[in-house]
Amino acid sequence: MSTLITGRNLSKSYGSKLALNNVNFEIEQGAPVALVGPNGAGKTTLFSLLCGYISPTKGELEILGHKPGSAALFNKVSALPQDAQLDPRFNIDKQLAFYAKLQGMSTKQSHTEALRVLDLVGLREIAKNRAGDLSHGMRKRVTIAQALIGSPQIVMLDEATAGLDPIHAREVRELVSTLSSEATFILSSHDLTELERLCSQVLHLDKGVLSEHQTKVNQTDKHFYTLMLNEMYENVEQKLQLLNGVSSVYMSQHKEYVIEYNQSEHALDIALLQFCHQHNWQYRQLVNGHTLENQIFKQEKA
Repeated sequence: MSTLITGRNLSKSYGSKLALNNVNFEIEQGAPVALVGPNGAGKTTLFSLLCGYISPTKGELEILGHKPGSAALFNKVSALPQDAQLDPRFNIDKQLAFYAKLQGMSTKQSHTEALRVLDLVGLREIAKNRAGDLSHGMRKRVTIAQALIGSPQIVMLDEATAGLDPIHAREVRELVSTLSSEATFILSSHDLTELERLCSQVLHLDKGVLSEHQTKVNQTDKHFYTLMLNEMYENVEQKLQLLNGVSSVYMSQHKEYVIEYNQSEHALDIALLQFCHQHNWQYRQLVNGHTLENQIFKQEKA
């Protein structure tokens, strides 16, 4: 697996304010990568550095072996800001063809490219529609199609599902998952559950300091389960502690319990579900490992 982006001792200051503080990370080709953190954590600064809009105060940043913003990265890196807009007066295919021309394509090539990216997002049938006639969810998918013009290797999406209803948000998630074979996506979002479904690598920024996490699919430490119950039951921690192989139990948040178990106990998940049934506990979800939310908030409390 090849490394696409490398940040070494990366810092960015705005006067006396330190937006990024000695950040180190690598992003490899493959599954989508999440960029999370509270407002003011440095996410926008890092996105701007990756796009080449600004330069770091200290440290080095390389994309495909080049500095951000260099001519060698033309058509290889794409970014879609949260507030990206389409002109409501013009047909979708004409707008996308115009952006393709800006990337150096001929009139014929740009028209073909517009239809190709609309195919990728499943919207070829609306090519002749005006943007103003589309639903909010469709407009978001068209802007993602715009970001895919020229087949970039890296696509950065800022809050791709913000403001969408649950159905359209799910469509965008499925779209990103499907297109992950076409490009490596870097996603910024406040929705941790959404990112946990899509991403294996998580870059967590807080006050300019970066830490990395893995989602449950790729955690190397598999000796935890997270059990989410529908209600608050009596003595849950004490009762779960009685199960063979369980070494500790704690409530990570309301109606949610983290269970640490011995490595030799391979069938604990089945035992946990049977235990819930025996005690008439209605459960919502059983996660293999820590949830992304617990990883992040546990670190913040430490």
